[in-house]
Amino acid sequence: MTFMVVRKKWLVLGIVCIIIATGLYFFSPSPTETTMSNQAEQNEFEINLVTGEFKTTTEDGKEIEAYRWDPGTIFVPKGEKVKLSIFGVNGKEHPFIIEGTDVSGTVQKGKETVLHLQFEKEGVYRLICTTHATIADNGPMIGYIVVQ
Repeated sequence: MTFMVVRKKWLVLGIVCIIIATGLYFFSPSPTETTMSNQAEQNEFEINLVTGEFKTTTEDGKEIEAYRWDPGTIFVPKGEKVKLSIFGVNGKEHPFIIEGTDVSGTVQKGKETVLHLQFEKEGVYRLICTTHATIADNGPMIGYIVVQ
């Protein structure tokens, strides 16, 4: 084989490798893309919360408790559809509102409450349990939804 024939084979092989690599780069899903089969789920940002409780006894024997949303702060993208799933772990029920919206509901122990939301305005929205809104009511049970 002559030097020119070998050189042409390597050149053709190199070009084929570049074409294949380019195709793989442009046509494979990026790491941030979801590959779900359900189109509705693909367009929804999902967040999971639970209800929690802290309980202790003071030095003088008084039992105190506080309820909370866990995690206490969540971040959601402005303008995107959000599926907020809240599972009741502690406390019989937690009626709630999302301040600055018309959204309200109740989370019950052992059950999942699912909300489909979309925030068009940036800001901080408080998720408030109306039963535990203050320290006197074993709270405040307030979560923060930060829309960016």
